[in-house]
Order: sequence, then structure tokens, then C-alpha cells
Amino acid sequence: MDLGALEELPLTYSEVGATATGPPPAGYGHLHTERQIGTGQQRFEQAAHAVMHWGMQRGAGLRVQASSEVAEVDTVVLVRMGFLPAPCRVVYVVEEPDIRGFAYGTLPGHPESGEERFVVRRDPATSAVFAEVSAFSRPATWWSKAGRPVVSVAQRVIARRYLHGV
Repeated sequence: MDLGALEELPLTYSEVGATATGPPPAGYGHLHTERQIGTGQQRFEQAAHAVMHWGMQRGAGLRVQASSEVAEVDTVVLVRMGFLPAPCRVVYVVEEPDIRGFAYGTLPGHPESGEERFVVRRDPATSAVFAEVSAFSRPATWWSKAGRPVVSVAQRVIARRYLHGV
């Protein structure tokens, strides 16, 4: 797939930004996982840099081809696990003192329809640093519908690998 061709495609869901605004939308499978990955400002900055440079995806063993080295709004990214392409577009970026990251939404050609958020946050009271992945999705292809139980397990495994990757 050509990244340039993906830039003009619409997102495949209407609830854009819903991973940032509260409870996930109805009609989708929901995922949230988090893990403490260290403590202190230096660890937070290191993890935030990794997240913003596709470190969760690459650390999980996925191949990443993106229109920008850094996750920015409207960046198009093609993530691959093996031969399977998963085209997405960054829909928002989080840049706050104690939380950083981004979310991307699915484009046509992705086996799922929905949004995934990747952030690191630092608890100001304890200085603990956490990596978090949140998502909502539903099948977008006949084979992801047919294999929904397997796809759901695979999503949870990859989400845990994202946390370890950063």
C-alpha cells in the first residue's frame, strides 16, 4: 500500500476521538490495559519519546511505515504484523505535563474499524510511570467477523506487547 494513496481516504468509523473523551462507544469491543514501566521524570520522558516515535508498535514486533517520524495529527501509518496491512491515521495527540501519546483511527483496508490510543503517564504524587493502551473496534472484513474470537485474543496479546515494547 502506498502512504500517499491512504492520505485521501476517510476514517472507517464516526466516533473520532472517543478514546480521549470518556467511556468507549457502544457497538464496539473495548480494550484497556496498562502497566507500570518505571518511575521518575527521566523514565517518563524516555517512554514518551518512544511512544511518539512509534516505539510501542516497533517494540511489539510490528513493522511501521509512516508519513512522519513523529506521531502528529493526520500522520498516515501503515502497521504490519506479518503480511497483514493495517492502515491508520493519527486523529489526536496528547501533550500534557504528565501524559503524552496519541491515538490513531482505522482507514479502509484495515481488518477492524475503530480507534486505538497509546499513552504514557506519570503520577505526580508517586512519580510512577505507566504505559496505557485503550481501544474500541469492531470487525471490518468478512474474515475478521468470522474469526472474531481469535482476532479479539490477538488484539489483547498485541496490546500487552505494546506495553512491554516501551
